[in-house]
Amino acid sequence: MTLAVFLTLAIASVIFALIMVLTKNPVHSVIFLLLTFFAIAGQYVLLNAQFLAVVHIIVYAGAVMVLFLFVLMLLNLNTEAEPRQTARWKLAAALASGMLLLTIVGALRGGAELPIPETSDPHVGLVKNLGRVLFTDFVVPFEIAGILFLAAMVGAVLLAKREIR
Repeated sequence: MTLAVFLTLAIASVIFALIMVLTKNPVHSVIFLLLTFFAIAGQYVLLNAQFLAVVHIIVYAGAVMVLFLFVLMLLNLNTEAEPRQTARWKLAAALASGMLLLTIVGALRGGAELPIPETSDPHVGLVKNLGRVLFTDFVVPFEIAGILFLAAMVGAVLLAKREIR
């Protein structure tokens, strides 16, 4: 049963990602990216990483996708204003695609037999265990990251603030 759900989510995520890349409408592309994120979050749940799945949905589907949609709505996407692509760009894209294909084929040939653990701990991805490790072993880096995020947020507010004259 789990294998069937995994294969369904894997096929759905690949199909949604392909449709996202191949569609012409940018809003439809963003929606298919959102569906891809949900399929990946489902795979995280199957791996018993519920916290990672929830954070994935909140961060990517919630924040990043809203940002993408706002940027798409603010941009004026006229085809007349779009720069023309030269043959040099098409050659560079073909070369980069070929190198990516070569990398994927090499990775799949070398890692065809992945070791699967026979016995797995069912409590590996739970929030309780993550919180225990985060607030005991990694409390100082966690607090430093919080201070860094606070400084970045204050900097973003100060950069976006308009002067009143």
